[in-house]
Amino acid sequence: MADLIVCTSCQPGTAATLIARLALALPQFRVGGTTCMSGCTRPGTIAFRAAGKASYLFGDIDPDGSITDIVTFARLYAETPGGWIDDARSLGTLRTAAIARIPVAPDR
Repeated sequence: MADLIVCTSCQPGTAATLIARLALALPQFRVGGTTCMSGCTRPGTIAFRAAGKASYLFGDIDPDGSITDIVTFARLYAETPGGWIDDARSLGTLRTAAIARIPVAPDR
């Protein structure tokens, strides 16, 4: 199961709303919050991670305007082996909200 993590530091009220909406929209993800994800220059930060997959960090997330695009990304992420999404055109507002894509750590 993949995680969808919402930063709760910069915009606590917005984060709570986002967590609630995403938990309803994405029951196949563990949706939760955490304190400071160091995305303070782009508040409304969310991250996707799963074992054996690349991780993603997005900022400037609008809980009213980004839910559909987050759900689209989440479905692509869940379906893609390794979590590596090469073509960002289908990501809507997330296309310009991406802060980082972090490759899978190699097994050692």
